[in-house]
Amino acid sequence: MGRYAIRKFLYGLAVMAGVISVVFVLFNILPGDPARMTMGQRSDVQSLEAVRKEFGLDRSKPVQFLLYLNDLMPVSIHSNTRENQEKYHYQKLFTTGTDVVVLKVPYLRRSYQTKRDVTTILSETVPNTFVLALTAMIFATLIGVLLGVVSAVHQGTWIDKLANSFAILGISAPSFFAGIIIAWLFGFVLADYTGLNMSGSLYSYDPFKGQVITWRNLWLPMITLGLRPLAIIVQLTRSAMLDVLAQDYIRTAKAKGLGRYAIIYKHALKNALNPVITAVSGWFASLLAGSFFVEYIFGYNGLGRTTVTALEMSDFPVVMGSILFIAFVFVVVNILVDLLYAWIDPRVKLA
Repeated sequence: MGRYAIRKFLYGLAVMAGVISVVFVLFNILPGDPARMTMGQRSDVQSLEAVRKEFGLDRSKPVQFLLYLNDLMPVSIHSNTRENQEKYHYQKLFTTGTDVVVLKVPYLRRSYQTKRDVTTILSETVPNTFVLALTAMIFATLIGVLLGVVSAVHQGTWIDKLANSFAILGISAPSFFAGIIIAWLFGFVLADYTGLNMSGSLYSYDPFKGQVITWRNLWLPMITLGLRPLAIIVQLTRSAMLDVLAQDYIRTAKAKGLGRYAIIYKHALKNALNPVITAVSGWFASLLAGSFFVEYIFGYNGLGRTTVTALEMSDFPVVMGSILFIAFVFVVVNILVDLLYAWIDPRVKLA
C-alpha cells in the first residue's frame, strides 16, 4: 500500500509539472506587456522596470519559468531580504550562503487589476464554489439514487420511461444552456411563487446584520450544476439495480417472504451503490471546474465567476492561479480515490 501511494504521489507531481509548464507557455505567448497591465498604460519607465524586475520579465523565458516554478514550490530558495519575507510570508528552514531554503504557501503572484495576491483572491472565492459544488453533488446523489431505484423497480412502465427521458435530457443539455432556462423560468417567470432571484451570491450585505448567508441564491445554480451528474446517477443506479434484482439471493429473499421495502433498500440497493460511489467521487472535482459558467450566469461570487471576469480583463495571474488550483484539486481527488479503491480492494495494487 505504501509503495502504491508513493507511485500515485509521484504521478500527481508529474501531472502538476506538466500543467504548470503548459499554463506558463500558453500565457507567455499571449500579446500584451504584463508590466503595463499591472501599472497601467500611463505608468513611468521606472515603475515598469521595477515590475519587470520583480517578476523576472527582464530575463530569458527559461529563467522566467524557473523563477515561476520557484514561486509555486512550497519548499523553495529565496534571497533572505525583508522584501521577500513580506512578499512570500515564508518560514526559514536553513541558510545556504546569501540565500535561504524556505517553507511557504505557493505564491501565485499579484493581480494585474487589483494588485492583490492571487492566493488571497482565491481564498475568498473558493469556499463559495466549494459550497456550491458540495450541495450540487448532494442534490444529484439523493435525487438521482431515488429516481434510479424507482425506475428500476417500475421497469417498463411510464415511470421508468419518464425517468429515462429526464436522464437523457439532463445529459444532453449543456450547463450554460440549462442555466439560462432555469434562471429565466424560476428566477423571472415564476419568481412570485418560488421567491428566488435570477442572480445573487451566497453572502449578501445587510445594513443591520452585516454579511449574512442568503441560501435562496444557492438553489438555482445548485440545481443547474447538479443536473448533469444527477442524470448520470439515475442511469447508473437503474442499471445496477436491475442487475442486482436479477440475482439469485434476491429471489431467495422473496421466497422467504421478506417485505418489498427490505428487499429493495436493505439488500439490493446496498450492493448496487458501488458504481454510484465511483461516479460521485469522480464528479466532485469536475463540478468545481464546471461551476465557471454556472456562476457567471447566476452572478454567484465564486471561483468560476472570478476567473471568467479576470479572463475578460486579461488579468492573467488570476486565471493562471485558478487553472492551477483546479488542476491540483483534480490530482488530489484522483489520488485519494485510487488509494480508497486500493484499500477496499487489494487487487487494485496489481494494476
